[in-house]
Amino acid sequence: MPERIETESRKLLKRLRAALAESGEGQARLDEVVTIIASTMRTAVCSIYLFRDEDTLELCATMGLEPEAVHQTRLKLGEGLVGRTARTRRVVNTADAPNARGFRYMPETGEERYSSFCGVPVQRLGDTLGVLVVQSKDAREFSTDEVYALEVVAMVLAEMTELGAFVGEGAALSARHTQPVMFKGSIAQEGASEGNVFLHEPRVVVTNPIADDPDVELARLRDAVETLRVGLDDLLSDNKTNDTEQKKVFEAYRMFANSRSWLARMEADVENGLSAEAAVEKEQSLFRARLSQSGDAYMRERMSDLDDLSNRLLRILTGQGTDVADVPDNPILVARNIGPGELLEYGKQIKGIVLEDGSVGSHATIVARAWAIPLVINAKGIVREALNGDSILVDGEQGIAHLRPDETVQGAFRDKIAMLTRAQERYASIRDQPAQTKDGTKITLQMNAGLIADLPSLDGSGAEGVGLFRTELQFLVRNQMPRRAELSALYSRVLKAAKGQRVAFRTLDIGSDKVLAYMKPNDEPNPAMGWRAIRVGLDKPGVLRMQLQALIRAANGGPLSVMFPFIAQYDEFRAAKAEVDKALARERKQGRPLPSDLQVGAMLETPSLGYAPDAFFKEVDFLSVGGNDLKQFFFAADRENERVRKRYDTLNPAFLQFLQSIVARCDAHGTPISFCGEDAGRPVEALVFAAIGIRSLSMRPASIGPVKHLLRRVDLGEVRAIIDDAVANGDQSVRRAVADWLVYQV
Repeated sequence: MPERIETESRKLLKRLRAALAESGEGQARLDEVVTIIASTMRTAVCSIYLFRDEDTLELCATMGLEPEAVHQTRLKLGEGLVGRTARTRRVVNTADAPNARGFRYMPETGEERYSSFCGVPVQRLGDTLGVLVVQSKDAREFSTDEVYALEVVAMVLAEMTELGAFVGEGAALSARHTQPVMFKGSIAQEGASEGNVFLHEPRVVVTNPIADDPDVELARLRDAVETLRVGLDDLLSDNKTNDTEQKKVFEAYRMFANSRSWLARMEADVENGLSAEAAVEKEQSLFRARLSQSGDAYMRERMSDLDDLSNRLLRILTGQGTDVADVPDNPILVARNIGPGELLEYGKQIKGIVLEDGSVGSHATIVARAWAIPLVINAKGIVREALNGDSILVDGEQGIAHLRPDETVQGAFRDKIAMLTRAQERYASIRDQPAQTKDGTKITLQMNAGLIADLPSLDGSGAEGVGLFRTELQFLVRNQMPRRAELSALYSRVLKAAKGQRVAFRTLDIGSDKVLAYMKPNDEPNPAMGWRAIRVGLDKPGVLRMQLQALIRAANGGPLSVMFPFIAQYDEFRAAKAEVDKALARERKQGRPLPSDLQVGAMLETPSLGYAPDAFFKEVDFLSVGGNDLKQFFFAADRENERVRKRYDTLNPAFLQFLQSIVARCDAHGTPISFCGEDAGRPVEALVFAAIGIRSLSMRPASIGPVKHLLRRVDLGEVRAIIDDAVANGDQSVRRAVADWLVYQV
């Protein structure tokens, strides 16, 4: 074998490894690093800028600039050439820095003496940690080889930062994964829970970023890639499908894994001094940085493919994450995002969930509500910061997660949990009593469900039936369409578990954020207002008919309630009901028992249905207001958009007057109406709904106690007077007036 030429990057990495192996505080190590880089690359200046917070870069070490500027000079993200490097996540290389776009003069550093500038982002798996800079007096652009050497060094700096090599007294960084951190996300499911982090995808930590022997590392890399490819072939061959689109996705995934250029780039990184693991992470980080700037949805999907392949390869190389992690006590699931099937596999042992992404209408949210566990979404950065087993507090009431909380926060949080526990004990004492107000008005409180495991809550919560059973979960957790016999058996078990209490089955509600893996996706600009729910059912009548037949057979001659989602006009309801009639005719012809009492209802989720002709209100057996969708369409405020969804209050007089008009039309035609959604389970909202004439509410089981507790202590006539006064006064919400009145009443 020919003797390997010692590249500049390998020489540099060897010197860095020796320096980092020595004991010392973080600042001393940073100072040593910039000195080594500057001398090895023969540059006048080498500086390291690290993020002090998510928007501020701080000069943390320098060789060549004024020493007094260290920890004093700060730049905002995007400010100056350093900030531009961090914002774009791309190398900035110029021979004439003072005249380059975005240059900012910082007199305290003395950098005006230097013409050339090269800034390289220090990043790890899509997270930019800082910027590595070299500068020279002579006006020149740094060569491709020099830039590559800096990228390799930046990769090592990122890994050493992750491992805590630069922490200590006087350093810019505090020890990672040791300090208390609070993450402010969004509320997806109320509740409070204390436990320990259980990472859905445990982080692979690279502990050896610099190679000892490139030949050994190359062999390890090539063996791992071959193992990856064989494993993928086996995985994809086990997932046979006739779906053309799905086959294309699988083949694109396989092609990526077999990419020669991907392997060649990683081999070049190893040749230049990185370990096999560090080479994988370097390419992953660079690829993520490039594609994260892309507006192309296809290219962003490829980023997800590379992440998955890179993580699989890292697990093969390190052996980390190949075994299922031991589940800690009181596990709080932490993930970027998670599908319903994966979440259901964990079961009810999960005590809370924190997601970096997610949405208030996602599958995970539906399951979390069914399980009555707190869920916080949009908690950016928590996956990077959390470690398996870390203590964590989830406050679903505020949309906050406290990671590694201090004693003061823990004490206050435990007091809150104790208070909630005492409240639940009070609610249990009235479980079997009616939700009857002081003026004698009876309100029916039902529960929402979507899993067979939810049904025991009928007894435990005191619910009077199931006002909404979501049937889409059985479709979402599978890789192929469920069979009619499977659905019929499931629905039969649901009816038996209900023990004679009414269950309102909502037919398949897919589309928007609920997409079936085995159905061809539709790239719609606004899926919430697109091809979804009953629109899919009427356009794909075979699926709707199959589900209706399964429901009829599950009833086995007993009563059955079915309702159609997202009905926007009378014609849609008539078309859907015609499918019910066809299903009944087929079952009758086959000699199967028909339901003894069949009720066919509709979800009112669009304002248009509130103005349907009287014939609709006469024909529909019952109406359920889908508050979540109705509110977003009424106010034209996307409920997934944090900027606007909280601007509009459910208790706005305009919205309440619209609901009252619907109640009046239902009363005129003897049509039962209920309100279903998050707001039905909030005591003040539930009280106002009851006061304007809604006599049935459907909510998550855990909300029934608090709602019943409040209803039993008030006179609806008095509440109605408070509402009328607030409206007459021009209030834009009746919330404050009702809440103030309640302070003196209950």
